[in-house]
Amino acid sequence: MASKTGVKEVVSAFITALNNENFDEAHNWISDDLTFVGVLGTRQGGDTYIEDMKKMRLKYTIQKVFVDEQDVCLWYEIDMSGVKVLSSGWYQVENGKITQFKVLFDPRPVLEAAAKKS
Repeated sequence: MASKTGVKEVVSAFITALNNENFDEAHNWISDDLTFVGVLGTRQGGDTYIEDMKKMRLKYTIQKVFVDEQDVCLWYEIDMSGVKVLSSGWYQVENGKITQFKVLFDPRPVLEAAAKKS
């Protein structure tokens, strides 16, 4: 994982590791001071983010990748415990590591599924 790895490859390796539930590998691709901003909350720190991913076990199906310098934008479908949600993620990469990213999606299907379970 040299710093010469392209930003697209960094993000792709991160998503692949999450899909494979290889959380140690996923952690290698993010900075210790990672900032995550999502529709349902924010996370600060790589350890905190990975601990949440271990619980959620999301699966990503990438449909399109856009790259602009150190930024990577993914258009993907995220499987959240059987609820598939079309989403977009904006990842910022520095020195071969994801330093921050933001994910947008319509949370209504996830919230509706959670309400049915309670």
